[in-house]
Parts: sequence; structure tokens; C-alpha cells
Amino acid sequence: MSPLLPYVLADRFARTRAQEAALVLGAALCTALFAQVSISVPGSPVPITGQTLAVVLTAAALGPGRGLAAQVTYLLLGAVGLPFFAKGASGWGALAGPTGGFLVGFLPAAFLVGLAARHGYDRRWWTAVPLFLAGQLLVLIIGVSWLHVKAGLDLATAFQKGFVPFIPGGLLKAVIAGVITPLAWKYTRPRAP
Repeated sequence: MSPLLPYVLADRFARTRAQEAALVLGAALCTALFAQVSISVPGSPVPITGQTLAVVLTAAALGPGRGLAAQVTYLLLGAVGLPFFAKGASGWGALAGPTGGFLVGFLPAAFLVGLAARHGYDRRWWTAVPLFLAGQLLVLIIGVSWLHVKAGLDLATAFQKGFVPFIPGGLLKAVIAGVITPLAWKYTRPRAP
């Protein structure tokens, strides 16, 4: 099997629209679960969470369309009041507030990671780790920009509060995802025709 075939892990399992919908909902719930792994960062309004790990893992597994749909579902479920955001937060205010850019950043990150995965970049650790790191960096860049505008912080302060503390965790999550995803490819069997 060529490592650059135009499919993702979910294509091996999803045969019907109902199965695809279940995968999308499952990925949204996975992101909600990982959001509850939350550590406060002194001096920053943004906690360290497992969300970006869930975003890159599920996007790689689902591909660009389903990965994006999963994160849209996650954001909508949290916005309408389910306690799906970090520390059980919810509501439209969480999306529109100073830290909402980190959540909104999940959308382009999921699409781009999913697109790269569709082209096989998630199948070897040496391409997967940089891919997953890039996805997390995209979330951080959007989040810092949003924090700068919404919180009225100068760009240097927004960078110090919304980017710098997350570098070690981002690297660790990229390595974790970069190990898990190639292993998943190795140990999943293609679906029967």
C-alpha cells in the first residue's frame, strides 16, 4: 500500500452517512473530554488543556471535511450551553470573549491537519510530528491575535500570555500525536470491499 493514497483512517471504517456522523460526533465529544484536562497558567487567561491534542488527532483520523465538521459540532455544542469548553465553561460568551480565538482556531487547524493527513503526512512520525505541531501553532497564532484585540493587550503581552507558556505542551502533544497516529495506521486493517 502506498503511503500517499488519498484517504484517512476514518475511510477504513465509515461506510454509511450514519457512521460518518457518529465519527464526527465522537470527535467532538473527544475534544470536549480533553478540554476538561485543564491546568491554569499563572498570569494568563488561557489554561493549558488537552484540546489541541484532540483536535489534531481527530482531524488526522477524519480528514479535512469530517475534521472541520467535528470541531464545528464541538463549538456549537459548547456555545449552546453544554459544559464542553475548558473547566466546564460554555456559552456564546466563551467563544466571543478574549480566549475565544483559541477555540475558533480549531477550525482551520482541523481542516489543514486533515488535508495534510489525506495526503499521508500522518503516517510516519517524522512527518506527523511537524504536522501536528503546525496545527497547534495555527491555533496559538489565531488565539494570540484574538487575545490581543479582545483583551486590549499589546501584541508582546498577548504573546507572553497566550503563546510562550504553551510551547512545551505543544511540543509534547505533537510528539504524542506523532507516535499514536502512525501506530494506528500500522495496526488497522483495511476494510473489506
